[in-house]
Amino acid sequence: MNSQKISIMIPCYNEVENVELMALTVANVMNEALSNYEYEILFIDNCSEDGTRDVLERICAKDKHIKAIFNVTNFGQFNSPFHGLCQTTGDCTICMSCDFQDPVEMIPVLVENWEKGHRIVSCVKTSSKESGFIYFLRTMYYKMIKSMSSVKLIEHFTGFGLYDKTFISILRELNDPIPFLRGIVAEYGSGFNMIEIEYEQPKRRAGKTHNNFYTLYDAAMLSITSYTKIGLRLATLLGFVSAGISMLIALIYLFLKIANWNEFQAGNAPATIGIFVLGSLQLFFIGILGEYILNINTRVINRPVVVEEKRINFTDDSEDGK
Repeated sequence: MNSQKISIMIPCYNEVENVELMALTVANVMNEALSNYEYEILFIDNCSEDGTRDVLERICAKDKHIKAIFNVTNFGQFNSPFHGLCQTTGDCTICMSCDFQDPVEMIPVLVENWEKGHRIVSCVKTSSKESGFIYFLRTMYYKMIKSMSSVKLIEHFTGFGLYDKTFISILRELNDPIPFLRGIVAEYGSGFNMIEIEYEQPKRRAGKTHNNFYTLYDAAMLSITSYTKIGLRLATLLGFVSAGISMLIALIYLFLKIANWNEFQAGNAPATIGIFVLGSLQLFFIGILGEYILNINTRVINRPVVVEEKRINFTDDSEDGK
């Protein structure tokens, strides 16, 4: 048997309908297609409220290959998976979702590419059976971020993929309280012989998606404030442009007033329009500036990525991933 070990890290939140079948399916793939490797399956639960934790307790008791971490509260869609990756002990770690939208049958493909020397294998969606409108919005988002950032984020990459232990060790050293894995992979991936493989994303097997406007907005703002300067630069540029336009309008208004002192009657329209335009620009960029300040504030406070409530089947303290 191969002495190397593969970790499969699966973040979950309210996945009571999926978690047991996911554990069984992954275990079957490992035992059948990759039986020459040792393995562990690590679930990190982001404070589920639907019975997911009860199921995890039960399946962990039956199979010591399955581990679990329970967070004390919901730490969001980025922190929990990042922390889970850092707690794995394998020679490589595969990160995948619990809703079966990341195909389990791709695990051998990921490992095959890793065996060829690719220390990061990123899975990129070429199409999706999710809502066409949501997929369109994601496409526009990725293209916008790629055009604004010096780090070329990978389009339609959600974090699903394989990461060698050398990359996992880098993640442990980052000390970032709001880690954005997609950006980190894009930023450092070339140094780890990264390869991208394509797949079609299937529909969620069961349960409801936890993505909504707020979570998508949160992802967009995190990537913008962490990997671009465009918001602040745009505010400065438009400030100059609007100031120039305002000055030009003021000069034209003054010229017409002088040239036709008795006939020119513009009323308060120019001033009113100017106030509304400048006011709306100010509110917009105050909001953008607030997002950057929020990002800075979170990093300065430097709270832990997550706080754990409980661990299951982490019997060896020397292999706790820390």
